[in-house]
Amino acid sequence: MPTRSRKQNKSPQSLLKFPKDTELVGLELELFLLSDTFVYPQYTIGLHAWFLDQVRNYDPELSAYLHDGESEKPFTVSALDGEIISSGRQVQLFADRTYRWYLTALSGRLVHWMTQWVENLPKELNLRGSPLQIRACNIAHAPSSYAQLLESEHGDTVCLKFISPTSFRRKGHHLPLPMPINVFQSYLRRWNDFSDNPVDQEAFLAWVDDNAMILRHQLSSTKVLAGKKGSVTGFTGTVEFGLAKEAAKNKEFYDLFFALGKFAPYCGTGHKTTFGLGQTRLCSSFAAGEKDSTQANTVVTDIESFLAKRIEDLTAIFKGQRKRSGGDRANEIASKWATILGRREMGESLQVIAEDLGIPYETVKTYAKLARRALKSQD
Repeated sequence: MPTRSRKQNKSPQSLLKFPKDTELVGLELELFLLSDTFVYPQYTIGLHAWFLDQVRNYDPELSAYLHDGESEKPFTVSALDGEIISSGRQVQLFADRTYRWYLTALSGRLVHWMTQWVENLPKELNLRGSPLQIRACNIAHAPSSYAQLLESEHGDTVCLKFISPTSFRRKGHHLPLPMPINVFQSYLRRWNDFSDNPVDQEAFLAWVDDNAMILRHQLSSTKVLAGKKGSVTGFTGTVEFGLAKEAAKNKEFYDLFFALGKFAPYCGTGHKTTFGLGQTRLCSSFAAGEKDSTQANTVVTDIESFLAKRIEDLTAIFKGQRKRSGGDRANEIASKWATILGRREMGESLQVIAEDLGIPYETVKTYAKLARRALKSQD
């Protein structure tokens, strides 16, 4: 049952303290609204932007790195966890409900910023004009370090719950399957970027390919919006990974395999983890046939699925029209046209779309006109 919250406007208090050697941490913000409100389907873009604004207020240089850095991103951002429904062309949030929002940090530098930030949290999270009151900030994933993950005890398997749609890039397409090599590659990339103990990726993934296997799974797939453009077919559910008996002969890779499993809740899985996708949790191993409740925690509203499908269909149309020109540039333009037109058809303003995509307003306006013209020519 949803939790009722008290209507208050006091600054949220936080007594969170992280050890000095902390490199990894996950936070949970408890949010509530004073009145029912509506937000656009791609509201996770607004959550992403609000977080970067918070960083910029304290450390502009760090914010620029998080926004523009070409390496892996040292953070994840979830969608809102709580009662959300489709309502017309928007999604609705309710007053007197508790919503939870999760943030993680994967580097000591970002953890240091979070330590300062939680000492003076803002009163509200402004989501494109929809203020969510911040009631509390809690630890979601315990402060840790990469060395501690390697040294901690582990079982014989790695069981993971993928609680928001998860997908991987493969040969220019989305792969909505938790193949061990793809799952652990996504963790290793971030591990190698932010830990002081990088590992040879090619050698480790060859070992994973030879030794790792899926023991059990309960999965479903869905199409969702993906960050600033396009749509993704992703999977949710539970997967238990195991290793062949011979795997333990390589102690370095054997220990790393289980450390990466513990790393998963901090770094998320697959791509678009800074826009709510790939949220991952550790779980106990489960018996075959046992009912999994993970999917009850995943909210993909009807309007999100509809818009994701519409953008995918438009992208296919525009790519088909641009086959002669071909190349990455043509595909990129087709994707932008589809995203802009799809969101415009749902009633979003060109100004908001321009801000979300980081494209000048006049360019978005031109793309919208060209997309409409191209769609009419298709008819």
